Amino acid sequence: MAATPDPASTGVRTLIPARIDRLPWSPFHTRMVVALGVAWILDGLEITVASAVADTLTKPETLHMSSAAVGLLATIYLAGEVVGALFFGSLSDKLGRRNLFMLTLAVYLVGSGLTALTLGNGAGWVIFLYATRFVAGMGIGGEYAAINSAIDELIPARYRGRVDIAVNGTYWAGAVLGTVGTYILLNRMDLSLGWRLGFLIGPVLGLVILLVRRHLPESPRWQIMHGKADAAEESIAQIEQEVEHTGRSLPPVDEKKAIEVTPAERIGYVALARVLFRDYPSRAVLGASLMISQSFLYNAIFFTYTLVLGKFYGVSSAATPIYLIAFAVGNLVGPFTIGHLFDTLGRRKMISGTYVVSGVLLAVTAVLFYAGALNAITQTIAWCVIFFFASAGASAGYLTVSEIFPLEVRAKAIAVFFAIAQCFGALGPVIYGALIGTGEHPVRLFIGYLLGAAVMIAGGLVARFLAVDAEGKSLEDIAQPLAAAGRRGRTRAEGASSPFST
Repeated sequence: MAATPDPASTGVRTLIPARIDRLPWSPFHTRMVVALGVAWILDGLEITVASAVADTLTKPETLHMSSAAVGLLATIYLAGEVVGALFFGSLSDKLGRRNLFMLTLAVYLVGSGLTALTLGNGAGWVIFLYATRFVAGMGIGGEYAAINSAIDELIPARYRGRVDIAVNGTYWAGAVLGTVGTYILLNRMDLSLGWRLGFLIGPVLGLVILLVRRHLPESPRWQIMHGKADAAEESIAQIEQEVEHTGRSLPPVDEKKAIEVTPAERIGYVALARVLFRDYPSRAVLGASLMISQSFLYNAIFFTYTLVLGKFYGVSSAATPIYLIAFAVGNLVGPFTIGHLFDTLGRRKMISGTYVVSGVLLAVTAVLFYAGALNAITQTIAWCVIFFFASAGASAGYLTVSEIFPLEVRAKAIAVFFAIAQCFGALGPVIYGALIGTGEHPVRLFIGYLLGAAVMIAGGLVARFLAVDAEGKSLEDIAQPLAAAGRRGRTRAEGASSPFST
């Protein structure tokens, strides 16, 4: 079953993808998902902590920053995520998944840890604070590209959908942790110490996970595609041995599933653009549509959540964490309870369904809001129901862009669509913040909710027609590697007969 050179070509014949996909679920997979999936918990934690301490940082006993200066922190963090995703995504395809998921977590640890060491409010310290938030964002952005790639390439095909969706959904576990942690720290400790400890919650968790990640293998799929046949054999053998040691028997490998590949050439972002928009145009439209629509909706609602509670329902800032926890729990439950349906009912039905249902429910809620039929509690319940579906759909957006493109460009493709989504998503808080205003014109927010509903429904309709039926399929069957024998030298003129076609 080892990867062997084919004397008739420069390629390597390998069964490694088939060996990975035939594995039963084991403690190895659980450990891997926990060690890698913490990236989303950390991002949810960071966003929530930054939001929770925003008002605290304006007080004289902390940094005495202006509201505008504090608001800029979120923008800089998001900008760091975009830069980190693009930079580390490229390195992940070049240097390997394991090297990058160790490096990106270390970058995050440094950035977020140093944030707590902002000791003054002078110009130099403010620049230092912004720089540390940018670095922390870079680490998390890089995590998205490296981690999604690694998880998809190491999880057996029949489990890939539900695992990816559940892992992405744990962002909201981080939000709950951040909300509870900062609520305790800011209300039970001196403010000048409490906000700093809030930013240290993530690094403490990340440091523990860094130790666990040290023992995870490199992706054998990445290794074989980059001419590292011996290393790939060693990695897959290590995984198989660990699975067998738990008492599970391994089914035989179907020899017909062997593929022949040649070592991959380095592919930059220009070449990636050609792959995406020339060879996979419908998949590129699908990925962009799903990522943009979910990002716009989430940023619009989540970043203005407390404003709506305060301006329209009179909820005090001290009570908003309770509502935030309820909102986060609703988002967390969705991916964990219906995630398996993306593997059974299928990607097309579930992705289009969750997007359209969440959009329709938002439109209904908008009407109830404008009619004055909601209060703070019923509004929160409505949002919980909406985002029960929207959260699973949003997670499926990340799943989609991580499995429908060839292995050699997977991390960069994730990075590109993540960056596009963040850029469009950044418009949400600005638009909805203006619509909320002083809370005197609910019709403006009513129109804004209808806009968000239309965006989600549009994303669902795109998925209905363009989604890839990837459930239960090997990654190599969904998108044949660029390095696979027979792919090179083909042209657009071959049309549908080309492996590049959608």
